Amino acid sequence: MTRSAGAASGGPVLQLLASGLQLWIRQQCQEVESLELQLHGSTIQLLRGRLEGVTLTAQRVVYRELRLDRVQLTSAPIQVRMGGLLKGQGLQLENSFAINGSVALSGEGLELALTRPPWAWLGDRLARELLGRESLGGLSIDGQELLLRAPAGQGETVPFERKTLPLATAGSIEIRAVEGVATFLLPMDPSIRIERVHLEGDLLKLHGEARVSP
Repeated sequence: MTRSAGAASGGPVLQLLASGLQLWIRQQCQEVESLELQLHGSTIQLLRGRLEGVTLTAQRVVYRELRLDRVQLTSAPIQVRMGGLLKGQGLQLENSFAINGSVALSGEGLELALTRPPWAWLGDRLARELLGRESLGGLSIDGQELLLRAPAGQGETVPFERKTLPLATAGSIEIRAVEGVATFLLPMDPSIRIERVHLEGDLLKLHGEARVSP
């Protein structure tokens, strides 16, 4: 589902650009269940290939094997090549642009990502740094805490568990043990900066900014 607004006078040009953006966004993701776009800009600006910004709301998105329950983003101005789009060619972006907003991941989605390739290595790092074990068996969200689990070891009858807190630190996500001093700062793509992290219901919510390249 796509909805475009914010530049009603744009008419067919706006609709064409909205369709091109929708296709481009879907091509960047493995799955997108629902997608709404709000485009901002005048007819003249659109014909010149400039958008004042785009507001995006999406649900149940799979991006690089990460399952995102909700995505809400707003972009800075975007330059696009309208000539090719008007000729029926795919959308081409002129330059990189900034976005800011939030994404929400469920406990189930996090567990699936961190216990399977290609992100299992990160789950194993979490297990070594915070649990003292070689592999992550699972995780869940328990109120305001993130509960990490490792498979039962030799002589143990139940999985080993530890309560942790997710925090925004130095533009990344820090996972800190509730008891003790164990902590782990997740490696972060330099184009992404995390500004706030919190748990709400069964969701881990991340707020921040990123730079998107053509």
